[in-house]
Amino acid sequence: MSIESGVNSGDIKFVSLAESVFERIENDILSGKYKKGETFTESRLSELFGVSRTPIREAIRKLEQENLIKVTTKGVEILGVSPGDIEDIYEIRGRIEGLAAKKCAGIITSEDLKKLEEIVDLQDFYTQKGLHEKIRDTDSAFHEMIYSICGSNVYSSVLSNLHHRILKYRKMSIQNPERARRAVIEHREICEALAARDGELADKLTVQHICNARDNIMRNFSE
Repeated sequence: MSIESGVNSGDIKFVSLAESVFERIENDILSGKYKKGETFTESRLSELFGVSRTPIREAIRKLEQENLIKVTTKGVEILGVSPGDIEDIYEIRGRIEGLAAKKCAGIITSEDLKKLEEIVDLQDFYTQKGLHEKIRDTDSAFHEMIYSICGSNVYSSVLSNLHHRILKYRKMSIQNPERARRAVIEHREICEALAARDGELADKLTVQHICNARDNIMRNFSE
């Protein structure tokens, strides 16, 4: 069946189904549900997701392009995210997110700053309570707001995609109580730099914050 959208309702339905399957498998890989080295056949994936093999094949094609899987003679092998990928992702994140923070310093409003500080206050509260899911959500909200304030759709799109790509490892990082507490302090320092309209300092602190998160995750790998 053709996968071109816009031809007829059947084609559109297929594209939507294939995209849905892709997103579900991608999320399962990135969240750690499927382990590196696990192998699945098309028929097994078809059974798991309750769809025909046609949308499964399209999802596999996209997952292979994302380097999350490898197609072998035995089936689909899960690659996931490697330590090298983590290093690269955090290097890119640090550089772009630092620039985003620098942009924010020049245009942030008092209202924006208040919202950022409220997010950090919530993150602090959840950290003290040890509520890991809430810590992750407020951590994401802090970074996403910086992406939004900086006013660049390109920065926002790239950084949001990178955040999603390391879903499992960000969750691992915030489950470390010391790292979670330190992240709150680092977020407050970034807020202070933004309040002072000091773009260079906001850039520097953000890059260091990303590096610290990376180092914590890499320690988890080595352990």
